[in-house]
Amino acid sequence: MTQISESKLLADARRIVVKVGSSLVTNEGRGLDETAISEWCRQLAALVRDGREVVMVSSGAIAEGMKRLGWSVRPKEVHELQAAAAVGQMGLAQMYETKLRENGLGSAQVLLTHADLADRERYLNARSTLLTLLRLQVVPVINENDTVVNDEIKFGDNDTLGALVANLVEADALIILTDQKGLYTADPRRDPDARFVHEAKAGDPALEVMAGGAGSSIGKGGMITKILAAKRAAGSGASTVIAWGREPEALVRLTQGEAIGTLLVAQTAKNQARKQWMADHLQMRGAVLIDEGAVLKLRDEGKSLLPIGMTAVEGEFSRGDVIAIKDAAGAEIARGLANYASAEARLLCRKPSAEFERLLGYVAEPEMVHRDNLVLQR
Repeated sequence: MTQISESKLLADARRIVVKVGSSLVTNEGRGLDETAISEWCRQLAALVRDGREVVMVSSGAIAEGMKRLGWSVRPKEVHELQAAAAVGQMGLAQMYETKLRENGLGSAQVLLTHADLADRERYLNARSTLLTLLRLQVVPVINENDTVVNDEIKFGDNDTLGALVANLVEADALIILTDQKGLYTADPRRDPDARFVHEAKAGDPALEVMAGGAGSSIGKGGMITKILAAKRAAGSGASTVIAWGREPEALVRLTQGEAIGTLLVAQTAKNQARKQWMADHLQMRGAVLIDEGAVLKLRDEGKSLLPIGMTAVEGEFSRGDVIAIKDAAGAEIARGLANYASAEARLLCRKPSAEFERLLGYVAEPEMVHRDNLVLQR
């Protein structure tokens, strides 16, 4: 990849997830770094004014809670970690709300667990909420819900969460701000021959060998978690930048195309990755049959599938499952993500969207399958 295309990749990114680590947010554990958070919020506002959508994934709740509780050593007991997270989350949310508001932006606190993203219905609900917030130009500030989940405290890290969120909102780029300049071929503190890696392919196994060192004493992750996060984000087509969080104007300069830190390039286009995942499903839980008019709209006009064009529903499936879309003869013409479960879909067949609330008591989406979540069979 040339320097020109590298610059274009970040400059063209319209939806960006930014992750900041504990050592940057908390003054090496001594409470929240107000100056640093204020600076990032100023840059986030600049990105929003430039027409971009931004999500912030921020560490720091446990470290801030420790400071507020007067603890100098990170506790090992899960219930004490959960208590620190609960106390610290208040300060973290307050700080982002204040600093984003000073820059003319609204904020929203979103606490997630890996379980939220593993369950398809909760995944879709979280996705809908985040996309709505972005549409309203509100910056979601996301952290793991450490207060209630044991595994996330014991095994989790916010690098992984940043990648999962990038996949969730189908981001163009993940920017991981850390206390290191980026990736080296070896630990530069121990190996004088270590070379800086300006750019590589996300998912390259050699990167994991390079990143085998420990991180800071404050956060839980090291460079290896960032490499693995980039690999995960690349699965949905998002490229990742790992950069020093104290670099002046880092976010603004990156989105202007300047080469800062290490760029790990996704090898799959965003739309292609999602549609390939759907196309690769060997078994589907159900199907909807559609009339000839709906077939034409899908095939010839690239439209979404509306329930009014559905004639029948086969099988049992949940919201978010991949389903087949068949013509009147039963031939599969497409597949996609269902916005409604099979029981609801049966009620919606041949019905216009104006009747959804009367039939279901609520309205999720006007489409049964949105065109962005639909792949035609060749």
